Amino acid sequence: MTDQAFVIAGGDRAGRWLVTCDHASNHVPDWVGGGDLGIAPDDMARHIAWDVGAEGLARALADRLDAPAILSRFSRLVIDPNRGEDDPTLLMRLYDGTVIPANRRADAAERERRLDRLHRPYHAALAGLAAAHPARAICAVHSFTPQLRGRPPRPWLLGILYSHRDERLGPAMVQACRDQGWVTGANEPYAGHLQGDSIDRHALSHSRPNLLIEVRNDLIRDAAGQTLWADRLAPLLQRVLADSGL
Repeated sequence: MTDQAFVIAGGDRAGRWLVTCDHASNHVPDWVGGGDLGIAPDDMARHIAWDVGAEGLARALADRLDAPAILSRFSRLVIDPNRGEDDPTLLMRLYDGTVIPANRRADAAERERRLDRLHRPYHAALAGLAAAHPARAICAVHSFTPQLRGRPPRPWLLGILYSHRDERLGPAMVQACRDQGWVTGANEPYAGHLQGDSIDRHALSHSRPNLLIEVRNDLIRDAAGQTLWADRLAPLLQRVLADSGL
């Protein structure tokens, strides 16, 4: 697993959707700090290192959509696959109150090494999957922590994120979720557009229908929660895409 940048599940599935999970893993390759970024195990287990529960949800959702899924195999703290190569937060040195010692010392050569071995292979594989279906739609799966340090609790069960450049699916998915009685954020808890991120690169730049789902991570920490939310979200995704006429 030392150099594995990604894993693909169901690569030959015929569905229109492609499910992506940029922050599926908290793994640190052994060639990065000997497999240790210099922070406590408790920090590596929390949301700063990965999206807790997102991998299980993405896999379950892809199963129900008859869709391929691509999942990262490296921690966002090693290098963030959901950032463009010129983004200043590509390689974080401080995140939610935690200093990342191995990144404080990382120079331009180290940044390039991580791009070459992890970030670029992940995006090359994602691009291939996106192009494999002539009418591809992309659903990015993420999770968020119920509360950042020193911040108020977040009230949403989930958030649907979408760019102002493409509102073909996002608002309809927000409404579909709210119709279920779920407290759903529209471009909350994060803004729906980030230049150079995965959706921008693989969906917006190619006019592919898309949305990003953020589920509060305490709801999907275990397999039961992941299965529950996959069962809930899959039919809504299918309906919203069908109703769009895209």
